[in-house]
Amino acid sequence: MIRTRFAAIAASLALLACTQSVAASVIDVAKTPWCGCCAVWVERMRAAGFELAVRNVDDLNPVADKAGVPRNLRGCHTAKVDGYVIEGHVPAADIRRLLKERPDAVGLSVPGMPIGSPGMENGTRVDRYQVVLIMRDGRHRVWSVHGGTS
Repeated sequence: MIRTRFAAIAASLALLACTQSVAASVIDVAKTPWCGCCAVWVERMRAAGFELAVRNVDDLNPVADKAGVPRNLRGCHTAKVDGYVIEGHVPAADIRRLLKERPDAVGLSVPGMPIGSPGMENGTRVDRYQVVLIMRDGRHRVWSVHGGTS
């Protein structure tokens, strides 16, 4: 009986620690001052419970270069959280999964600006798009797929 209670308490504390570490992570976002969809993505992430620090830059290429984002995987803003890059319109659920699973990788990217991704909403239209995991060797693999059919 005591072991069962101890196990339940330990599990609860572990879950609480994981939840707090994700919630306490600040996403540092670099975006251009004229990008409206980036500002909306920031709003979506705040609504999802993340804390964000936002800075405007005139040129994102040096930021993405320094972060290790290959040119073919770039979006319209570059963010960092807990040592990971979040490039473009990545959904909050994928960021949470990244921070929970902690793969040995550079981070996540939604290349381009797909309609229906967070910050790129356009009515009910949601195009099919992939979130990719950027590996340390520059390769990437699909992390998740959103929207569309087939």
